[in-house]
Amino acid sequence: MIAFILTGISAAGMSLSAQDQPQTLTLSVDEAVDYALDHNRSVASARYELLASEKGVWEVMAAGLPSIDASASLSYNLAIMTRIIDFGGTPTPFKFGTKYDASAGVSASAVVFNAPWLVGVQTAKMASTLARQGLTQTTLDTKENIRNVYFLILTLKESMKVVDANLENLNAILTSTKAMYSVGMAEATDVDQMQSTVTMLENSRSSMLRSLEVNHNMLRFLLGVPAGTEINLTDNLDDITSKIDVELLLADEFNLEDNISYQLIQSQHAMSELALKSAKASTLPSLAGSIYYNRNGMGDKLMHMQYFPYSAVAFQLQIPIFASGLRDAKIKKAQINLEKSMNTRSMVSEQLLMQERQLRYNLLNANEQFKSQKANIEIADRVLKSFENKYNQGMASSLDLTQANNNYLTAQNNYISALMNLLQTKVAFDKLMNKL
Repeated sequence: MIAFILTGISAAGMSLSAQDQPQTLTLSVDEAVDYALDHNRSVASARYELLASEKGVWEVMAAGLPSIDASASLSYNLAIMTRIIDFGGTPTPFKFGTKYDASAGVSASAVVFNAPWLVGVQTAKMASTLARQGLTQTTLDTKENIRNVYFLILTLKESMKVVDANLENLNAILTSTKAMYSVGMAEATDVDQMQSTVTMLENSRSSMLRSLEVNHNMLRFLLGVPAGTEINLTDNLDDITSKIDVELLLADEFNLEDNISYQLIQSQHAMSELALKSAKASTLPSLAGSIYYNRNGMGDKLMHMQYFPYSAVAFQLQIPIFASGLRDAKIKKAQINLEKSMNTRSMVSEQLLMQERQLRYNLLNANEQFKSQKANIEIADRVLKSFENKYNQGMASSLDLTQANNNYLTAQNNYISALMNLLQTKVAFDKLMNKL
């Protein structure tokens, strides 16, 4: 997945010139969302799809509306056709035609009645509706991805702050322990224990740095900017979490009709209904009309040709009679697809209702876990400071201090995980409620 994203980033970076994109972006999470909606490749593709579908509606409509065409032709007969006709026993050659032939005319045609065309217009309009809903779906997906990656970067930075502070403290203790060992006040195992703890923490920090860069690349890809663009995030986690009111969120009622996934499945069901109507419409007669007026010119001299008018009004009636069961098979197939779409619609409805109940539970649980882990950090911090004092006074071993430090880091990791879970759950809930 990461390889695919990085490949996409490289391709996007090569397709944009440096003048088109800023080299540094400073964005809040809302600004990042707005920027992505203007520059994200998936959103742009969905917009093009909508524009094409809107033009497709008129394309289908125009196929049945009146059309007018004009034509003109001029030909010079290099050799005029000659036939021999017997007149009283004497074969006589006759030329049929003149050196020049010309014609000019205008014609108009229109559909008087064509049921498949009428259904086709409805289908084209529904396809445009589907494209518009597809743009909405892509927009929501982009908003969700931007927020999640933005929050993930913030939580990684917060974790690095904790690790950096912890490393600074442990390095000071390690230096003190080495000094105590040099004068015989500490054992070699104490130094080794502290050195091992510092090394493990440094490895964790290096891993976080790599994860941070990967997520920055993901954010660049979602924003539609070159890989070298520097992105500065202005929001902080405290401000973001302080605005989360779980009770207010849970008070909202879920309206299935407002959910874009349900709207899409409803439109797909409507397309299945139109497909059935189109299959049935193919059994109905169709009627088209046309009118044309022509002037045909003939003569042996170009400037002295004789012209004769010709005009007609025509109607074409087509009545389906027998097609070896083809039309009946199409109707039955369309009926099966309609029943399938009804089943899919029911399934999606049940899934969305179940997802809504699950997200409410997840949101409530994530909020409780967040508050609980936040309280645990304060406890773990007090315990760590206590063991640091005891260790400095020789009342605790390096093993005790290492264990207390590990407990503190575990509490920090649990807090960061709970925080990220709360943010992601809220984003998912907002998306479901169409309030992202």
